[in-house]
Amino acid sequence: MDASESRDGDISTLFGPSRVAALDALIADLRSPDPVLRDERAYSRATRWIPALDSAERQYLGDRMAARFSDPAVAARAFAPLVLARIVEAGDWKQEWWSAFADWYPAETDLRGHDPVLGWLHAVAHGADLLAALSRHPGQDPVPLAELAVARLLAATDHLFDAQEDDRLALALARILSHPDLTAAQSARWTDPVAAAFRTGEPGPVPAWASNTMRTLRMLYVLVDRGLRAPAPDGPPRTATHREAVLGALADTLAVVAPYTA
Repeated sequence: MDASESRDGDISTLFGPSRVAALDALIADLRSPDPVLRDERAYSRATRWIPALDSAERQYLGDRMAARFSDPAVAARAFAPLVLARIVEAGDWKQEWWSAFADWYPAETDLRGHDPVLGWLHAVAHGADLLAALSRHPGQDPVPLAELAVARLLAATDHLFDAQEDDRLALALARILSHPDLTAAQSARWTDPVAAAFRTGEPGPVPAWASNTMRTLRMLYVLVDRGLRAPAPDGPPRTATHREAVLGALADTLAVVAPYTA
């Protein structure tokens, strides 16, 4: 098998050193500044390979993705949570990965959706995808997931979401709020810091973080009100475990910045 076949082929056909080399090549390509190599080829390969890896291999890959949260290259940082989300879906997760992600997500300052040279970066959206995947991971407490989403929203930034990051983060929150273990109080309490931050507003231009947060909560209201599309096209829509509590909390929070609402 030549290098290109081992790089882009089926990892299930590889064994021993060839398999290790292919996995290391994938890890390297997921850091590439070339958007075609990183996104179109390496990430597509990762989504195919991760279910076929054994747990030790997925943890090896996950350890290297978690280390990328401190990488100097934004593309490396921004793609790490996207790969970790696929690893979570395959059944593996480590507390050390959570610690690295939770430290990075609200602190990331490069929030560009797309760069003409680097391609898709999408740190906010990719982090939201990891939160959504974790909301379905057995044994995961949903409360820290919602709290981390809020921390990302309230972090100071001059960047206005321009690539539907608000929709992706709202979807993640909707999935978190569908967790069966949430109480009604927990389903509403996560909005308290948002309402408090809104109350600090002063006359003048709306800060980017506030606009981003408002738009995220508005989309979340729609998702909670109408429900989430089920995995099966003909299945009933999923909704928040405590729908009325969430809708009430969202309405009260948004009323802080929209006092004209009924």
